[in-house]
Amino acid sequence: MSSRRQRPEGGPDAGRVASHLAVMAAVAVVMGVLTACLAIPFAGLVGVAAKDVSAGMVDLPESLEAKDLSQKTRIYDVNGNLIASLYDQNRINVPLQSISRPMVKAIVAIEDYRFYDHGALDLRGTLRAFVTNQANGGSVQGGSSITQQMVKQTLLYQAETDEERAAATEETYARKIRELRYAIAFEKNHTKDWILERYLNIAYFGDGAFGVQAAAVHFFSKNAKDLDLLESATLAGLVKNPVGYDPVDNPERAESRRNVVLDRMAQLGVLTEKKAERLKSTPIEETLKIKNSPNGCQQSRAPFFCDYVVNWLLKDPVLGDTAKERRTALKNGGLTIRTTIDLDMQKAADTAVSTYVYPTDQAIGGLAMVEPASGDVRALAQSRPMGKDKAAGQTYLNYVVPKKYGDANGFQAGSTFKVFVLAEAINQGIPLSTSINSPESMQIEDEEFENCDGPYAGDGEGWNVSNSTGSGTFDLYSGTQQSVNTFFAQLETQTGMCKPLELAADMGVKVPLAQKVPSWILGVSDSNPLEIAQAYATFAARGLHCEPRPVTQVLDSRGQTLKDFATECEQVMPGATADAVNDILRGVMEPGGFGQNIAIDKPSAGKTGTNQNNMSVWFAGYTPEIATAAMVAGANQFGEWVSLNGQTVGGGYIAEAFGSTVAGPIWGDAMAAVSAKLDYVDFQAPPGDEIAGVLTGVPDVAGQSVEAATSTLEAAGFTVADGGQVNSEVGEGLVAYTSPTGGTSLSSGDTVTLYTSTGYVPPPPSSGDGGGNGNGNGNGGRGNGGGRGNR
Repeated sequence: MSSRRQRPEGGPDAGRVASHLAVMAAVAVVMGVLTACLAIPFAGLVGVAAKDVSAGMVDLPESLEAKDLSQKTRIYDVNGNLIASLYDQNRINVPLQSISRPMVKAIVAIEDYRFYDHGALDLRGTLRAFVTNQANGGSVQGGSSITQQMVKQTLLYQAETDEERAAATEETYARKIRELRYAIAFEKNHTKDWILERYLNIAYFGDGAFGVQAAAVHFFSKNAKDLDLLESATLAGLVKNPVGYDPVDNPERAESRRNVVLDRMAQLGVLTEKKAERLKSTPIEETLKIKNSPNGCQQSRAPFFCDYVVNWLLKDPVLGDTAKERRTALKNGGLTIRTTIDLDMQKAADTAVSTYVYPTDQAIGGLAMVEPASGDVRALAQSRPMGKDKAAGQTYLNYVVPKKYGDANGFQAGSTFKVFVLAEAINQGIPLSTSINSPESMQIEDEEFENCDGPYAGDGEGWNVSNSTGSGTFDLYSGTQQSVNTFFAQLETQTGMCKPLELAADMGVKVPLAQKVPSWILGVSDSNPLEIAQAYATFAARGLHCEPRPVTQVLDSRGQTLKDFATECEQVMPGATADAVNDILRGVMEPGGFGQNIAIDKPSAGKTGTNQNNMSVWFAGYTPEIATAAMVAGANQFGEWVSLNGQTVGGGYIAEAFGSTVAGPIWGDAMAAVSAKLDYVDFQAPPGDEIAGVLTGVPDVAGQSVEAATSTLEAAGFTVADGGQVNSEVGEGLVAYTSPTGGTSLSSGDTVTLYTSTGYVPPPPSSGDGGGNGNGNGNGGRGNGGGRGNR
């Protein structure tokens, strides 16, 4: 006779019964309910097993910290339209009161109908599941309470290692005991509503939707608070097996499971059997309204602007002390990010760029739009789409923003740099009518150029500069409008190199040390459309330079403000100087100017740019309300820069590329498309031929109270702005300094920024890493010979 016990027909296996009774005994011990009526038969079956498990419980922490659940971050445009979502898990937490009553009733009915009547463990439900499962020879009903399920989900969610993840899902009684211990603590420390709310927010509902709100949006395109009975039953049925009951991939199984939920609700009296039968007759496909939630910038309506926003925020410590913490906050923090992008302008930019430069061309087109007097970035577009398919022209490099935000080196900006010398010449009192004889080519010795330390010490060979736009005698108007290289080279000998370079830096264009050579004014430094657009926006704002601002506000997952991003603006030149530059550059857009064919129906000004060998061409132009820079640069499939000459770009052949003919049409189309959004605002005329004579010195108000300083500056005709606090030895609350500083000449109405002292100067750091290396290796040799003229 075999020693194996025979299982009676229709009866449970005695070994299986014993094993299940063992865990019940352990549970009973922990719960303090191992009374005589329960303990005697259980103990007789399992011996000391219950005692051992109970002793192990003592070693567990008394409670489990429920960390905040990850939520997706949402990025909005200036008008409140969603442009992108970022997440590791598609989840939006909602309070229990924002979840519909049918949803709450459905989940309780199918998962734990006595949830509000028992503690951490539902002994009745556990015994019922045990008996049912044994009778059916497998797992038919779950015995875990909602609290226990929430604990399991929390342990799995908070697991940081493979070992912790395995422990959270292992099919052992030890795991059940751990979950029970923590469930007891949750029941002790939190309300039932809190537990149910967390459960509904942490549960996975399938197809990438975590939590009931994300599931409601994904499957039914509505909020959780609006779920009806049929939709609620569908979602409540998913949590048991989100993959197997997925209504998209397995509609028949999903419908069957939904009907089980409806039957259970009818059995419990939540709804009538008649209503349940009527609801069950509705095909599940008729209830679905799938709405996918794109994840990441690549699926955004403005991918490269989104990418710029992400990288810009990764530099801000408000989101965390380290880059890793900030990246985690962006993808899991449930942030609301309000940005400056205008989708109408973005569409205009995208259309213009894609019309003139195709993704697979041996060229890259780019465009940026910036609002003067705020720095708000309204649009960023480039010809190569975001993606990894290089054969289709895709890239992850963002060519329209500075390298620290987009990983691209940029392109030489050509004669768009000449405006810095032009503005500084006006600052220094050089009359607009100043005439300079400018031959076709000329040699200028190094020592004729002054840098900040005296005469420029070059290689001794001087600068052999030439034109492509003819020769003759030009003044500041005609020399700029014709972009005459020899005119500007001689003008630079009058202004020196130092002050124009400082002005360029103040306007957001920093020339690397290695490229601070006389020919820098021909744009031998690499730049990008955003940098050029924000610099030219300074002229549009009458000398007020504002740092580019893509984000205005970041809110946390609770809707509380993490940070408001104020404008960062400084008056870097007198308004009258900017007025003169605007008056000169508007001539580019008028008959006879290089930009006459792309002029729009609003007053505008602009400047062309073409670098050596026609490898990149530019057009930077603006109205008083928007500044736009368009660029086309030659680049082959290997990322090597090539000449645009002889290329077919945007379906058209380019014999010889110029800013006005290749980049200009992109600017013209984009600006024409947004013109309806712009007011008709004209530039202010310059006060005369010599600007310096109409300027007023800024009073020195350092050390005064804010009230007294403001009164003094306003009496002198200036606008006063608050620059915030700075560390200074000046008394706390008093003015530490102004920008521009006292004594600087400005125009009436220009902005003077006050910086208030904290009254404290922190001690210097104990060690440092020394100064910068000044490495500006951007192929500065290009353009150092004869520069190109611009058309």
